[in-house]
Amino acid sequence: MTVGKTSVLVLDCAEPLELAGFYAALLDAETRVGNDPDFVEVVGNSGVHLAVRRDHGYAPPSWPRPEDAQQAHLRILVDPGAMDEAEREAVGLGARPVDTGDTTIGSHDVRVYADPAGHSFSLAARR
Repeated sequence: MTVGKTSVLVLDCAEPLELAGFYAALLDAETRVGNDPDFVEVVGNSGVHLAVRRDHGYAPPSWPRPEDAQQAHLRILVDPGAMDEAEREAVGLGARPVDTGDTTIGSHDVRVYADPAGHSFSLAARR
């Protein structure tokens, strides 16, 4: 017998409602707050499912500093012709472009940002 499973990427942050709102707007999704206000889910019609959790001692990641690893990031797939529009939307919602110093990434294929809480994510052209 197999047990049904699903996965949810959980991001730690100081303000879960604010960060969940950022991702809900960016991903055209909705936020869901259950019994625990420190844990907010972001659920979209296209299969998007992630969550944010309050960490009272949260400190933003310091990547891309050379001494720090990226560890994990969200890769958001975008139609190739919509990359500029997706970038304007992300920045308008509070994302900050990140200069990774990686010259192997094509300037139009993958664009890296930090969300309002400092987590890295990228907009990548869907192939």
